[in-house]
Amino acid sequence: MKKLKLEELGRISVDQFKDAEKLPVCIVLDNVRSLHNVGSAFRTADAFRIEKIYLTGITGTPPNREIHKTALGATASVDWEYVEKPELAVKQLKNSGYTIAVIEQTNASIPLQTFTPAGNAKLCLVFGNEINGVSEEVIELADVALEIPQSGTKHSLNISVCVGIVVWDIYQKLELS
Repeated sequence: MKKLKLEELGRISVDQFKDAEKLPVCIVLDNVRSLHNVGSAFRTADAFRIEKIYLTGITGTPPNREIHKTALGATASVDWEYVEKPELAVKQLKNSGYTIAVIEQTNASIPLQTFTPAGNAKLCLVFGNEINGVSEEVIELADVALEIPQSGTKHSLNISVCVGIVVWDIYQKLELS
C-alpha cells in the first residue's frame, strides 16, 4: 500500500466541476458564526458535488482568509449566494420544489438513518447556528427535521462534523444506491 500523490487522485478542475452534474442538494447555513465552519461546509459541498450553498444572516461570506483556511479553494468551485434572512432563502427553495430538511432536534425529528429522500426530489439541508440551532422561522417552513442519533453526554455536534455526516448520508442514498 502506498499513499497517493495529488496528481494520482484524478480530481477534476474547477471548470470541470462547474460543468459537472451536481447532486440535487443545496445547503443553507442559518446564521453560522464560525468562519471555519463555513469553510468546512464549502469543502464538504465540493467533495460531494452539492449544487449550491446559501449563506444567511450573520454567516460570513467569501472572500475571507478564515473561510479559505478550511475551504482550501472550494469557494471557487461551489456556487453560493448570500441571503440576509434564512427564511427567505428557504421560502425561495421551497417554491422551487426543494424538500426542506432542517438538521435539528425537534419533537418531530426522525433519525437520519431512517430518512429516505425521494429519488427524483431536490433536497435543501438547513444547518443552524452553533448555539441556537436552526431558527424557529425556518423550522416552521421545514418538510422534515432530521437528527443524528447520539449516545454521549453532549447534545450536539460541531456544525462542520454535522454537515459531513449528513451530506455523506444523503450522498450515499442518492448517488451510491
